[in-house]
Amino acid sequence: MSALRHPSPCRRFLRTAAAWICVFGTGLGGAALAQGLPDAPPYEEQLMRLSEVLGALHFLRPLCGHEDTPSWRDQMTTFLDAETLDENRRRRFIERFNQGHRGFSSVYRSCTPSARLAMEQYVSEGSTLIRDVTSRYGR
Repeated sequence: MSALRHPSPCRRFLRTAAAWICVFGTGLGGAALAQGLPDAPPYEEQLMRLSEVLGALHFLRPLCGHEDTPSWRDQMTTFLDAETLDENRRRRFIERFNQGHRGFSSVYRSCTPSARLAMEQYVSEGSTLIRDVTSRYGR
């Protein structure tokens, strides 16, 4: 079977993340803030965690020789543009992305079996987060 017919879990996650950002991330949280609702959306913590996952993958994937296009940072930028109208909220998402990146950049200098395992787990977790939030809160 060709790789085109059976993309890797990471490729599927990247495509799902891109589609999710374009469809779901068009401001559900931003809409709540634009309407003057003081509370964060009910899925805020999942989005914060997704930011952290994207940061981790932004470090781990290139470390292990994967050239993802668009990059995980580009995915995060698209997400931020779609989801955040409030500058403080945007900064919180960026900080979580940076935490995910720093958490691995301080530990790994080369791609090891544990780095590969972490990468696989983050791809799985990111896919689960997107699926759960989309199925529960998507339009």
